[in-house]
Amino acid sequence: MKIKLGNKETIHFVGIGGIGMSGLAIIMKGLGFKIQGSDLSFSKNIERLKNNRIKVFLGHREKNILNSTILVISSAIKKNNPELIKAKKKKLPIYKRGEMLGHIVSLMKNIVVAGSHGKTTTTSLISSIFSFSKIDPTVINGGVLNSYANSAKLGKSNWCILESDESDGSFLDIPVTYSIVTNIDAEHLDYHKSLDKLKGSFIKFLDKTPSFGKSFICIDDPAIKSISNKIKNKNFLTYGLDRSANFRIENVINNKDYSQFNLSINLPGQKKDYIKKLQLPIIGLHNIRNAAASAAVCYLIGISNSMIKSGLKNFQGVQRRFNNLFSYRNISFIDDYAHHPSEISCVLTSLREVYREKEIVCIFQPHRVSRLNSLKDEFTKCFKHSDYLILCPVFKAGENIKLNFNYKNFAKQIIKNSKVNLVIVNEEKDILKYVKQNIFGDKIVIGMGAGSISNWMRSLEHKLK
Repeated sequence: MKIKLGNKETIHFVGIGGIGMSGLAIIMKGLGFKIQGSDLSFSKNIERLKNNRIKVFLGHREKNILNSTILVISSAIKKNNPELIKAKKKKLPIYKRGEMLGHIVSLMKNIVVAGSHGKTTTTSLISSIFSFSKIDPTVINGGVLNSYANSAKLGKSNWCILESDESDGSFLDIPVTYSIVTNIDAEHLDYHKSLDKLKGSFIKFLDKTPSFGKSFICIDDPAIKSISNKIKNKNFLTYGLDRSANFRIENVINNKDYSQFNLSINLPGQKKDYIKKLQLPIIGLHNIRNAAASAAVCYLIGISNSMIKSGLKNFQGVQRRFNNLFSYRNISFIDDYAHHPSEISCVLTSLREVYREKEIVCIFQPHRVSRLNSLKDEFTKCFKHSDYLILCPVFKAGENIKLNFNYKNFAKQIIKNSKVNLVIVNEEKDILKYVKQNIFGDKIVIGMGAGSISNWMRSLEHKLK
């Protein structure tokens, strides 16, 4: 007799079109659960769901959940959502995405990637190493992996590699075997209220590490370094450029086609070891740190050095992470997800290191008014390594709040603090006009932001032709 888990349940995802919700829905469908969901509009994520034979309702209505027995809600769902109200009246069990993710992950051994920046790339790099090692993991990621053409994949092994979410504190709901904390930055303070409280959440996360697992923290990061003595559970190892790191990055080479480094391994009670000439086909010191973290956890669980090197070298990338879209007048146009000052600065610094002779044109769309309000000064200083900045209107992401400063004065502060030539555009068509009139010569163009800027950059190619 074959017994299916949750055989009598129909699980309805409210806001199923989000990258995290859609990924979890696909995994649970693969595990045999009856899955359906709803969202406001059609998207590529919903197209992927339908390809996986998951029923999706467009629009939120009471009747959508008539046959449902469990509700899963995304953090974007408001209290007045009709499906949520109806579920409460029916007294259905209601779970946040992070809670449900924790329940599913508890069925497997896992590697949980946490941190303010670099989670998606690090999760993807680990997945690549596992794949080359012929370990078929379940993957739940915050971006679409080019190798899978999806953000999630159900594997045949009992390993799960997943990107966690600190934005609503739900990463604390996930049971951990191994974990990575890439960095801690002033992000999602609308939920955490202060950087100190955010640090406190990461301390709680690291203190959850079991005796049979291990955590890996980037000792180069000032915020992580500041909490390292406060972690009661000392079951962690460090990585980075710092001389004290257990997995120390050495002999860094930054090239426009690849990055390369050595990893010096110093573990308590063990002989010193090396993995030499680790290469990956993406640029930037931030990505070298992500690769070092990926190599470290894979080394510790017993994956061979040669497989680690193969997985990194043959990494196929993630959509919206430094994707080369097209060429116009022999100038490359790139799309990147960077939307926080630290991320923007890292990407532009990496570009400047490998394209010293080119002028860098950044097309930036700020994401969320709340982020811009709280990090205004940081945003004015993060474009120092670009020559030109095309500043787009703010993508509000559903927020109904106002900027607490004048946008033109904000632009003037960017010019002053970042020493950059700046143009404000009012809408998408202005970018096309600017590119036609100004983009020629020895330049490189990068679009940045977490909103609609990616679609704007991708549509440029067709409009320019």
